[in-house]
Amino acid sequence: MANTNVSIGKTRLEAFSDGILAIVITIMVLELKGPNGSSFDALQNLLPIFLSYVLSFVYLGIYWNNHHHMLHTCKSVTGSILWANLHLLFWLSLVPFTTGWMGQNHFAPMPTLLYGINLLLAAIAYYILQLTIIFSQGSDSILKKAVGRDWKGKVSPFLYITAIIASIRLPILALVIYAFTALIWIVPDKRIERLYQIKER
Repeated sequence: MANTNVSIGKTRLEAFSDGILAIVITIMVLELKGPNGSSFDALQNLLPIFLSYVLSFVYLGIYWNNHHHMLHTCKSVTGSILWANLHLLFWLSLVPFTTGWMGQNHFAPMPTLLYGINLLLAAIAYYILQLTIIFSQGSDSILKKAVGRDWKGKVSPFLYITAIIASIRLPILALVIYAFTALIWIVPDKRIERLYQIKER
């Protein structure tokens, strides 16, 4: 009976998180409005908004994928995990705002800088959630073994900080760094799946 309650708790947490991310993506889609005109120039003016949407969609997809795998390692859901998860969702829920502001202002310095801060704080929140899960699961945690040295998690904040600084003078360079950081994470990490399968045998 105890195991059933734990399973339901984890399922509800994952369903709630999936629902929030789905709403966040929906809000971003609704920001994609048609151009005021029928010429190619009118459509071209929307290119910064579309590129911002694509970049943020990729980031949200990465977070959804990694979040799913991370929760899969949980044996139980504690209050600390719930709050750490809400902390992550809070910063991810701001992505439509920072995305829209950056795209509508054609990658101006300040909106591009704020977008980077949003990404940085979301990355920190994800790291906090990861540590919270590892701490709650003990030294034999599947997540701890899968994460290992976590070079991606360690290098990403430095890339975001570099991009934030660059956005003051060179917003385009900041965008390149944001895209490069996404590419680092877009390749699926199979370590959690492999370790979980071994654990189940």
